[in-house]
Amino acid sequence: MAAILIEIVRRDLLLAVRRSADVATVLIFFVVVASLFPLAGNPDPVVLRNLAPGVLWVSALLACLLSLPRIFAGDYADGSLEQMAIAPQPLSLLVLGKIFAHWLVSALPLVLLAPLLGLQYGLQGEPLLVLVAALLLGTPTLSLIGAIGAALTLGGRGGGALLPVLVLPLYIPVLIFGAGAVVASQAGLEVRAYFLLLGACFLLSLVVAPWATAVALRIALE
Repeated sequence: MAAILIEIVRRDLLLAVRRSADVATVLIFFVVVASLFPLAGNPDPVVLRNLAPGVLWVSALLACLLSLPRIFAGDYADGSLEQMAIAPQPLSLLVLGKIFAHWLVSALPLVLLAPLLGLQYGLQGEPLLVLVAALLLGTPTLSLIGAIGAALTLGGRGGGALLPVLVLPLYIPVLIFGAGAVVASQAGLEVRAYFLLLGACFLLSLVVAPWATAVALRIALE
């Protein structure tokens, strides 16, 4: 099982390297969206620091959302998804490998880039570290939940427009807890509760999302 999981991740990473323009598009989108708010709003440093948690989290959320249709679209188009569905290994395990590869390619670079954008908003010290830690814990949940939406809209007409409608309401708790941790850190409050809630969201998604995504994929293939 572990060998199959590693092979799925390796395969998707190789495909992502060949489609490096798609990865660059997500990063550029994240940077552009996060950089537009200081230009459009009040440039006061205090105001920017107050806006930073929400702006950076929303920017990361939208960037992850932009990459969701590509999780299964390529495999669906070339028939690889049908082979996965009839493989002796559980489809949920193969789906978990694809979700992990998606996080490595689309979300982890955003986490690594977040400190630079945080400095742009005047975040320093503990709030900046909390931002990175919250994104590191929260973005896997975004990929897990997003995979369900990507599977439900796979092959459907207008699926790209329907996907945000399905996924965004489920993203709200992660957005609230992730941004709330940074706000609490800025106020000098305890942030442990926010991280525990983010961890609970991740564990719940880890249990439910691969199974639910596998069921949705089988429906899409019928």
